[in-house]
Amino acid sequence: MPGVDPVPMGIRHLYISPAHNYFGHYGQEPGATPTVEVEEIYCVAGRGIQGDRFLDFKPDYKGQITFFAYETFQLLCARYPGVVEPPSVLRRNVITEGLDLLGLIGQEFEIQGVRFSGTGECAPCEWMNHAFTGGAEAFLKGRGGLRARILSDGILRRNVL
Repeated sequence: MPGVDPVPMGIRHLYISPAHNYFGHYGQEPGATPTVEVEEIYCVAGRGIQGDRFLDFKPDYKGQITFFAYETFQLLCARYPGVVEPPSVLRRNVITEGLDLLGLIGQEFEIQGVRFSGTGECAPCEWMNHAFTGGAEAFLKGRGGLRARILSDGILRRNVL
């Protein structure tokens, strides 16, 4: 696509989950569906990720795919050194390395030949305190990751820099 440059970065982890644990559970106990780490995900333009809970969630959904910076995860772990949790508890699809996610809001970008449109911050919610530890939601404000629409079909594969 003219004017859209591939984004140089690494993908440390890729996750899907077939059901919601927190979304739609306000005032209830969270669900227990695991977030599954995979080597690759199939992105479906305008729909979401094959096998993920947000596939076909609603037309033109702004969070067809979510990204989270591994560097932010490291900061979170350093802030709460007694907490030992994997990045999967954050329930984001793609854990990146070396990429300014918030700089992609309002931008079209390409990763591994798949095109995306950054729609906004994937703001942390109160469930972060349950999933990671108390205080995680406040710590992650302004750095909760990126929501995006999928603009072209394709496969993302894990490729640690």
